[in-house]
Amino acid sequence: MNMILTTFRKMGRPLVALSLVLGTAGAVIAPAAVSAQATSPEIDRAVAALRGISTLKANFVQTDRSGQNTSGVLTMKRPGKIRFQYQKGVPLLIVGDGKALTMIDYQVRQVQRWPIGNSPLGALLNPSKDVARFAKLLPTADSNVISLQVRDPKHPEYGTITMIFVRNGAAPGGLQLDSWVALDSQNKRTTIRLSGHQYGIAVDDKTFNWTDPRRPTTR
Repeated sequence: MNMILTTFRKMGRPLVALSLVLGTAGAVIAPAAVSAQATSPEIDRAVAALRGISTLKANFVQTDRSGQNTSGVLTMKRPGKIRFQYQKGVPLLIVGDGKALTMIDYQVRQVQRWPIGNSPLGALLNPSKDVARFAKLLPTADSNVISLQVRDPKHPEYGTITMIFVRNGAAPGGLQLDSWVALDSQNKRTTIRLSGHQYGIAVDDKTFNWTDPRRPTTR
């Protein structure tokens, strides 16, 4: 566990803690993208599936650039709210409140915050983000798997996110967000894989509150 925490802190910027790779079991991703004309229907379908998620709760496993795994529970509520509750013994919490992402490190009593739109997760959380405009499909070896890469060429500092969807009739739009990878401007990456998806469940807005370790108040 100490090794995991050390790895997180050596990364420096909190954004890297969320930098996320292609990771769907059985999906083989080729390096080249197919043409926009041939893939626009699939892009529209994937974007519609994202926007169709009202609430989502799932287990996650995060793999950092050194191969260390950390697990936890992800809770998402659109627009813009997300919570990464890490496993017991990892004193980190990442919360998005609709406007910004906040990483709280309870061990060192540190809080860092940055705009959602300035991170790779903006494609997933920012309701004003024109995902389709910046998206391209990556070919896969499985027709049931869609790989969607989002990058704003005018803002390379925001990083790149590649989201993996698997066809699932029970998921919004018939596509289930299976995993993603965010790559920051320094090419540092972390994989997030989801499982045990629960859609449309009641999620209280208080879920996205957090206790500030710098003072005894709740935000």
